[in-house]
Amino acid sequence: MRVLIADDHPLLVDGLRSLLEAHDIEVAGIAGDGRAAVEMALGLDPDLVLMDIRMPVCDGLAATRLIKAQRPEMKIVMLTTSAEDSDLFEAIKSGACGYLLKVMSVPAFVEALHGLEQGVPPFSPGLAERLLREFARLAHAEADTRGAGDGQGAATAPEQPVPTRAGPPALTQRQTEVLRLVAAGLTYKEVSARLALSEVTVRYHMSEIMDLLHLENRSQVIAYAGKLGLEDAPP
Repeated sequence: MRVLIADDHPLLVDGLRSLLEAHDIEVAGIAGDGRAAVEMALGLDPDLVLMDIRMPVCDGLAATRLIKAQRPEMKIVMLTTSAEDSDLFEAIKSGACGYLLKVMSVPAFVEALHGLEQGVPPFSPGLAERLLREFARLAHAEADTRGAGDGQGAATAPEQPVPTRAGPPALTQRQTEVLRLVAAGLTYKEVSARLALSEVTVRYHMSEIMDLLHLENRSQVIAYAGKLGLEDAPP
């Protein structure tokens, strides 16, 4: 894994670089402000950007949006001292695939990075639950708005959808199975083995789920799974 560090605190950066290199993770570059982070991310094309939020010239949230606009596939994880809900929610809306606090332990941090390599979005303890609540609130608000403005329901889909507590949009049985396993932390390869599907088919279902729910990344999909009550279901 090649990592770009975007942080304006030299002491923390030195320690983080040593930590990553000690675990055989290459540091592709170091950016001291948001604008430099954007330029280096686009130029170096790292596997992961560890992005601070509070930085000079351009903050980490704006830098994340600028990077994702040109490299939507690039993984960006916020590494910050801010545990504010507003920063957490805005980071995910901006395209970040994870949110880690600088107070976390070294083993937990390294485990989070290894989990990211397996497709598991990294979040410090308690933050994923906040996302679940926020996505549930937004979904209920959207459902209320639709209910107030819509007339007759849509025509029945070819495959019978699975009713959910949050109302429309509903998922098919197969989509729900895929979503449940992904939300449980399984990789696409593990999901394909569990459901006797090809990995290509699993990715197709995930793409369909994201399009249907108007979500942009895997972190948002898992948060939505919490709204459906799937996060507590056994894999």
